[in-house]
Amino acid sequence: GMAASRDLLLCKALLGGRLLPLGAMAAAGKAVSPPYPHPGLVGEGGLSRVSFLGVRLPQEVEAMAKSIRDLGKETFRKLLKVTMSALEGKDCRESVKMIAESSGLSDEQLAILISGMYTLLREALRLPVSSLKEDVFKEDLRELRIPEEFIVDFATVVFGNRRPILEATIQSQANKLPRVIDFKWRVDVAISTSSLARALQPSILMQMKLSDGTAHRFEVPLAKFQELRYNVALILKEMNDLEKRSVLKIQD
Repeated sequence: GMAASRDLLLCKALLGGRLLPLGAMAAAGKAVSPPYPHPGLVGEGGLSRVSFLGVRLPQEVEAMAKSIRDLGKETFRKLLKVTMSALEGKDCRESVKMIAESSGLSDEQLAILISGMYTLLREALRLPVSSLKEDVFKEDLRELRIPEEFIVDFATVVFGNRRPILEATIQSQANKLPRVIDFKWRVDVAISTSSLARALQPSILMQMKLSDGTAHRFEVPLAKFQELRYNVALILKEMNDLEKRSVLKIQD
C-alpha cells in the first residue's frame, strides 16, 4: 500500500531524475523551464556560453534548485551523500527512509531533491575536467540561485577525490551502441533487369561488422550514396567552422 508507493517513488528518484513523474513536480508548483542559456560570457559571433546542463534546463534540476533553498545544511549533506551513493550504484532506500523520518520532508520533496541532485551531478561528471572548469560549474549553479555553501559541497563532489569512482560507475551504466570495427564496399553495375533489357545502373554494396559481432550488408543506390557523401562533407565543414570559434576553444 502506502509503503510500496513510497518505495516506488524514492526508487524512481534514485534510479535517475528523468524517471520522476511529472505530476510530482506539478503538485509542487514547478513548471517546465524555458531554454536556459548562460547570460554571460558572450563569445565570437555573439554566441553565449551555454550551461553544462544544456540549452534547456532539466525540469528536475529546476525543481530541485527551488526546493533546496529551504534546506538546512545537515539535511542537504545527508541528501548529497545518498545521491553520491546512488551514482556509485548502491542501494540507498534505507538511507532515504531515515532522512525522511528525521527531516520531516514529504516523499514528493525528497523525490524532487534527490532526482535533481542526481541529474545535476551526473551531467557534470559526464564532462571531462578539461572542458568543465570548477569556476564555470560554480557560476552555473549561482545562476540557479543555489546557496553558496551548497555550491561548495557540489563542487567538492564533482572535482574531488571521489570523482574517478563516480566517473567509472556512470560510464559503465551508460547505454552504448556497438562500434563499427570493419567496413567494406564495392561498386556493382546491373547490366539488365527483368523490366529493362539494358540498365547499366551502378549501385554500391556495403558491409559493416560491429563490435557486438553482428554484420550488416546492404545496397545503396547511386542517388542515396551522393546524398550520404554530401551530408558527410557538410557535417565536416560545420565541425571545422565550429572549431574556429574562440568561444569553443578549451582554455587552460
